[in-house]
Amino acid sequence: MTDTHCPYCSLQCGMTLTVSKQSQRGPALEVAARTQRNQHSPVNEGALCRKGWTAGGLRGSRERLTTPLVRDRATGELSAVGWDEALDLIASRLSAVRAEHGADATAVFGGGGLTNEKAYALGKFARLALGTSQIDYNGRWCMSSAASAGNQAFGVDRGLPFPLADIEQADVVVLIGSNLAETMPPAARHLDELKARGGKVVVIDPRGTPTGDRADLFLQPVPGADLPLALGLLHLVDAAGAVDHDYVDARTTGFEEARTRAASWWPERVERVTGVSSDELRELAALVMSSKKVMFLTARGAEQHADGTATVLAWLNLALALGLPGRPYAGYGCLTGQGNGQGGREHGQKADQLPGYRMIDNPEARAHVAGVWGVDPAVIPGKGRSAYELLDSLGSDVKALLVFASNIVVSAPNASHITERMQSLDFLVVADIVMSETAALADVVLPVTQWAEESGTMTNLEGRVIKRNQAVTPPDGVKSDLDIIVGLASRLDAPSTWSTDPETVFTELRAASAGGKADYAGITYARIEAEDGVYWPCPTEDHPGTPRLFAEAFAHPDGRAKFIPVDYLGPAEPVSADYPVHLTTGRVLAQYQSGAQTRRIKDLPDEGAFVEMHPQLAGRLGATHGEPVQVRTRRGVMTAPAKVVDTIRPDTVFVPFHWVGANKLTSDALDPSSRMPEFKLCACEVSAER
Repeated sequence: MTDTHCPYCSLQCGMTLTVSKQSQRGPALEVAARTQRNQHSPVNEGALCRKGWTAGGLRGSRERLTTPLVRDRATGELSAVGWDEALDLIASRLSAVRAEHGADATAVFGGGGLTNEKAYALGKFARLALGTSQIDYNGRWCMSSAASAGNQAFGVDRGLPFPLADIEQADVVVLIGSNLAETMPPAARHLDELKARGGKVVVIDPRGTPTGDRADLFLQPVPGADLPLALGLLHLVDAAGAVDHDYVDARTTGFEEARTRAASWWPERVERVTGVSSDELRELAALVMSSKKVMFLTARGAEQHADGTATVLAWLNLALALGLPGRPYAGYGCLTGQGNGQGGREHGQKADQLPGYRMIDNPEARAHVAGVWGVDPAVIPGKGRSAYELLDSLGSDVKALLVFASNIVVSAPNASHITERMQSLDFLVVADIVMSETAALADVVLPVTQWAEESGTMTNLEGRVIKRNQAVTPPDGVKSDLDIIVGLASRLDAPSTWSTDPETVFTELRAASAGGKADYAGITYARIEAEDGVYWPCPTEDHPGTPRLFAEAFAHPDGRAKFIPVDYLGPAEPVSADYPVHLTTGRVLAQYQSGAQTRRIKDLPDEGAFVEMHPQLAGRLGATHGEPVQVRTRRGVMTAPAKVVDTIRPDTVFVPFHWVGANKLTSDALDPSSRMPEFKLCACEVSAER
């Protein structure tokens, strides 16, 4: 038996794997919860969701890639080749692109599912082996708006600045844009424990969901209206004299301007803009003013907007006005989505960051990392493009692209446009475990190990660094992403040292992160195993780690948090006569991200995409439950069966994004700070298929 962690969401639930019967495709894996070690898996306490229970299902799949494939562009056919031939070809083509077009003509796109070791090595590879500034990852589309807001307000970004289990001890938890019960079901037990103690749960969502079913107060605003809701609440808190002025004066700056911006958001105005009644707003205000142990938790529903950073800042301003951050069992947190969305950006996958959450344009940061790498700081390129902007430049500025752990064709906003850009590349390399929709476009496809076939660390939504342990040998012909990175670095004569051993890479990562905001210097594999995870920052091996941030100071130089005044400007794409309905997107219980893995696991239901709508809208359109409807936006069109429910707003439709289609519709409007696309809101036209 091997103790490890789930391959999916940011909970990184503890589980045990057992190798069972041998088949022609190798040994199968059976999943069990850590029933004898629950005290060491506090995030899930022995529980798993159906995705976790079936996580071994991809092992031995007939769709598993087990040999490199190279495309003949004349015929379009992919043929199996050996690893040396594939890597030689890639190195040769990348060298030719650099010689003809410059280093930035090659780009790297990573994923929030990569281990810390892989994310670190990939960022190092891009900057030293390729010499390119053009690297970003799909985590930009996960919690970048919350990260931007956290950095501005607190001086540091960590999804949850407290353990997830702290939720149980709060008096009020407000979930903004989160369907926790379906996206990370084991976490919902913390809400149940809270309620059993007599605490209250508030859910803010345009859709009724299983999370909303747990709510003591459920607010159903227009999609994208979470920002004016927060402004309205701050208005009411201030008007009631409930601002914690002792806290504000001692621990923050900038309150007066934030108060002034909120002053014009009286409840009736909020009602007109959001659709939430003034009575409901007053009820929520009274609830959050009634306790000192209140948590505000945002997720993608609030963050994936062109004003996502401003939205999070508005909720942070409210939390600061109430004196919550740093107080036990209170404050603000972001419910990170991807398994390593946190660690993936902390150590170099993001266009503007170096390991340790250092900013790439900071001379001291560059000098420190260059010292660890053994290079001149001038060798390290500067800041590159954000994820969508990088993809939008394909075929023009960027001629070659390497993709690791991301299915861009399904997950990118305005996906048809991005697919066209990918098809215009001179050279595309994709490393994946299956022939995803993105891999199907590649010139070279590289088969890589999956989670149970390798070891490495992840950083979950709490900032807890945990370790996945190899349970089974990879199939013949499959290599780790680290093998690929090192093999290409060698062929490209990259400076520095390179290793395929995860612990060796992690040791170097620790040195590169030392002294940074996300300091892993004191975290070792041995400590992670012994303590079942260590929280960063952890600067020395005798440091206990930091489960809770902000008790004494925030991460700005003066130790204070900052109120950042924000305004509501409305959606980037408002509804109109031609596109009169709001479209929002999200997940369903049985699938994960682009579905490249979960759609191939037979024990998970795969019913395909649907268009969720209210009976009033269905009646107006003549749509029938289960029959096809067409959704059209300014970017594309898709057809899927109607799912008629009375739990969604009548002016809104919802489409899950795990299948090709939803992101052909979504907007590519970007948040000016985080560069997050507006996945969660655009204007659409819906019609019944005749």
